[in-house]
Amino acid sequence: MLTATHDLRRARAVAPRLVLLDEAGSTNTELVSRAADEPHFSVLATTNQTAGRGRLGRQWVAPAGASLAVSVLVRPGAESGEPFPAESLGWLPLAAGVAMLRAVEPLLPARNVHLKWPNDVLVEGEDGVERKVSGILSELASDGSVVIGAGVNLTLTRDQLPTPTSTSLALEGAHADNLLDRVLGAYLGELRELLSVLELSADSGELRDAVVGCCGTVGRDVYVDLPDGTRTHGRAVDVDRQGRLVLMTTDGSRLEVSAGDVTHLRYE
Repeated sequence: MLTATHDLRRARAVAPRLVLLDEAGSTNTELVSRAADEPHFSVLATTNQTAGRGRLGRQWVAPAGASLAVSVLVRPGAESGEPFPAESLGWLPLAAGVAMLRAVEPLLPARNVHLKWPNDVLVEGEDGVERKVSGILSELASDGSVVIGAGVNLTLTRDQLPTPTSTSLALEGAHADNLLDRVLGAYLGELRELLSVLELSADSGELRDAVVGCCGTVGRDVYVDLPDGTRTHGRAVDVDRQGRLVLMTTDGSRLEVSAGDVTHLRYE
């Protein structure tokens, strides 16, 4: 279990403020409630999250000590000192997905690790099946800051996995010393760098290239369940300048998806 005495030297070197909780209902909820009093890139983390939330209202739970839940407070514009365009806010969770992929990929050299748009990190197992090892949920605080929450399965055993489509780093072969700090420190470092890229670039082009380069959704046939309850089917062909998934539907039309739940289709 994560405690104040845990060795997190890599993470502490990146975060100006790092709060470790023995237990939290939801790190996002906790950090949102503290947002007004916290500096840019404050971090709150635990390995015992009891009421975690995923996208579309899903719950995210795991046995104590076997996974990492981490939330980061982002004040858009803090890195550059310039006004941050509202249309770029949608890139923040995508940046977090790339950061997490870059953090865990070196720990799994024998695996294909990629993103499922917008920011789920999937690992292709020895059986060729993709399974989720990490997910991202971002929320807007009342003071205009953004809290980016991430969950990553560290050492869950197969019988502890929350769903048949989940996995853990340990199950896929990661056995690094101090796995917790390796993942957290690398994630925070990558996220900070990508946020700087987003703020200091004239547009989102560099970050978009990074997303497309590691996105396993692009080029795949997919189902997308949209927020209005409808489902569409087609081929994902790109991620556009707004971070939307570009879909060529089965009727030949082009659809830009800004929010939705994607299912990769697999043909035997």
